[in-house]
Amino acid sequence: MTTPLEAAEPAAVQAAGPGEDRPARRGTLKYALSKVGGALFSIAAVIVGTFFVFRLLPGDPVRNLAQGRNMTPAQLDMERHRLGLDKPVLDQFLDFVGKTLRLDLGTSYEYKRPVLDLIGERIGPTLLLAGTGLVIAVSLGIWQGTRAGWRRGSRFDRFSTGLSLVLWSVPTFWLGLLLMMVLGVGIGPIPGILPFRGIESVDAPDGFAYVLDVASHMVLPCLTLVAVIYAQYLLVMRSSLLEEVSQDYVTVARAKGLRDDEVRRRHAVPNALLPTVTLVFMRIGFVVGGAVTVETIYTWPGLGQLFYRAVRVPDFTLMQGTFMLITVAVILMNTLADLLYHVLDPRVRSA
Repeated sequence: MTTPLEAAEPAAVQAAGPGEDRPARRGTLKYALSKVGGALFSIAAVIVGTFFVFRLLPGDPVRNLAQGRNMTPAQLDMERHRLGLDKPVLDQFLDFVGKTLRLDLGTSYEYKRPVLDLIGERIGPTLLLAGTGLVIAVSLGIWQGTRAGWRRGSRFDRFSTGLSLVLWSVPTFWLGLLLMMVLGVGIGPIPGILPFRGIESVDAPDGFAYVLDVASHMVLPCLTLVAVIYAQYLLVMRSSLLEEVSQDYVTVARAKGLRDDEVRRRHAVPNALLPTVTLVFMRIGFVVGGAVTVETIYTWPGLGQLFYRAVRVPDFTLMQGTFMLITVAVILMNTLADLLYHVLDPRVRSA
């Protein structure tokens, strides 16, 4: 038996001529241009803010880099001139903007190497850690959120939701230090069982044994990252599924005699996944940025560790380059999420 909505749908489609699609296409194009324009404006604001905010940090890069070396004031002035720090701030800013537009992020004060080369060397470990953590967090959050939402009020729902909220509220550095102390260093007679420094052992083996060695070093930082971020996926999936369960199509599917698992798997979960999918894209950049704390705790040789060392100097060019990369990644992923949501959800297109 066809419903009135199903019977009316073909007629509506046939009645719609080619001209009917033009307003929708113009609306979609206008929406996309507005989001892309907003992203470009945000990136421009980041470029301006990045330069001036880091100049407010205390410390003199030249004096900090000269510690332990007997340098005269004249030599310090020469080094400051070589780095361009003796120029007026406006000239430094215009030089920074010009180089950035040419994709030249300058040379690191401390490493005396191009910032892009340093980022290229460190981005691999960061993507490995953040990517693995994101995949585990999304999978765990969707699985627990689905079970908790489908069995609302059950012991599993109360336990998983409560635990995720507690872990989400815990400061990342505190949780990382706690896991390091318990599982890495050991407590009393209980020895540590996992490595907690770096990405590989000093005498790292070759071949598949090397992969296992890197994986063992990833356990603690990845566990810290997952514990902090998986709660948001669980809560979004749970709330989305609770909303879908109350919809009429779920009631109709159950009335047709479909099994409960089939109703959940084929009808409720696919529709509830939409907000979670967009959240994944929105949070990719934040996960990379959130890895800064984790990498600093476990001395993971990624962008986070690189940024931390740059702040200690302060190495302005290195700070600017790493910070802009992380921030631009957040902006681009947010824009992609907005565009994807517009494509996947017809309610947004009709709004």
